Amino acid sequence: MRASECSGRTLAFLGDAAWSLVVRTYLVEKGYGRGNDLQKHSVRYVSAKAQAELYDLLHEASFFTEEEEDWYRKGRNANAGTVPKNTPVNIYRKSTGFEAVLGALSLENNWNRIGTIWDKVITLKEEGLWHN
Repeated sequence: MRASECSGRTLAFLGDAAWSLVVRTYLVEKGYGRGNDLQKHSVRYVSAKAQAELYDLLHEASFFTEEEEDWYRKGRNANAGTVPKNTPVNIYRKSTGFEAVLGALSLENNWNRIGTIWDKVITLKEEGLWHN
């Protein structure tokens, strides 16, 4: 199946899993071993707020390809059904768009690009440009 055949919600569903895997792998490799620590630290990367901020930073840097921006819009504009009570709609939609990009890349088996996105996120954090 190709990413173009999927709805924005489906891409975001896959992207959520792909991003969680990348984040969790990173945290384990950094030496976090206790479940409570892993969960606490992973939220810094996988929350809707964090993902929306990351999208904004990467978008402003013209980091995404045109195809990735199309996937983002497909996810952002998808009918979400319900939005979590503690998350503003605009933040939730941005994070869904970000997840859709990751889902499309994973479906296209482009884990190298997901790795490049992750590397950029770590660089932003290390340079103090992203405060999560």
